Amino acid sequence: MSERLEDIAAAMSARGKGILAADESTGTIKKRFDSINVESTEDNRRDYREMLFRSDEAMKECISGVILFEETLFQKAKDGTPLAQIIADAGAVPGIKVDKGAQALAGTEIEKVTEGLDGLRERLKKYHEAGARFAKWRAVITITDNTPSHNCIHANAHALARYAALCQENGIVPIVEPEVLMDGEHSQHSIERCEIVTEWCLKEQFQELYYAGVSLEGMVLKPNMIVPGQKSGTKASVDEVAERTVRVLKRCVPAAVPGIAFLSGGQSDEEATAHLSAMNAGYDLPWALTFSYGRALQAAALSAWGGKPENVAAGQRAFTHRAKMNSLAATGEWSKDKEKAA
Repeated sequence: MSERLEDIAAAMSARGKGILAADESTGTIKKRFDSINVESTEDNRRDYREMLFRSDEAMKECISGVILFEETLFQKAKDGTPLAQIIADAGAVPGIKVDKGAQALAGTEIEKVTEGLDGLRERLKKYHEAGARFAKWRAVITITDNTPSHNCIHANAHALARYAALCQENGIVPIVEPEVLMDGEHSQHSIERCEIVTEWCLKEQFQELYYAGVSLEGMVLKPNMIVPGQKSGTKASVDEVAERTVRVLKRCVPAAVPGIAFLSGGQSDEEATAHLSAMNAGYDLPWALTFSYGRALQAAALSAWGGKPENVAAGQRAFTHRAKMNSLAATGEWSKDKEKAA
């Protein structure tokens, strides 16, 4: 594979393919395993992820890249093959989550800023040697009556831009993820408010990327969709979510960016798929619009597997089904009928 950043970013944004987010932290994967009564040991975590990465049909046809947690990047499968090698052999790009998590932003009650810039240059060199060719850094923005503040948006956009520049310096494509969280309360988190805040975040983000000298051709954006808050008591139609999301992206994201890979952000499996498909089916777009889902790709596979070796094939079937449905969505060809037929 070419080592040019533009080529790696283009491969990550390949038509009909998307990115598997398998970078759950040790704490998050424990919660997922608790839900199926499986102990979160290093071996169980490896076995679960190996099951996904060895789902040949899904990996070769539907997955362009996999985001890994640091532990997973250096893990070997049961037969001794590095997990990153299994991913690369399937034709997907191995990637790595590099941030150290969202911490309380000084002087605020609930706002957060993502940390992890200290020592990042050295860590990126180590990750590149282990086979990672892209990285991910997530910032979180919370909507309430009086947030987000400009300080929070700016601090996160600035950190994301510094991270992105360090990645590119080390031959690694940055996924830039400024996530406006969807778990807002009623009056504060309408779909209209989500649209205003997301536009503000993305405008600030691309300004900071410009100041940091980041090459837009060698990055991928991972934004939220424009949806009402989970607890707002309101629902938006698939068409409205698609229309508002595309409008914000067209206002904010330069055409030089090769790909936009949405996070699912707490949407159900099918909602995330339907929204993506509507955007690809209904609009003329300057960038590839695809997916970078964690839970929305894995939830069915996790419960089908249940931690039992004899259920690996069932887990792989469930993962392959979701991967195929999202692959259809990435070309605008998903439908409820295809979902049911499969």
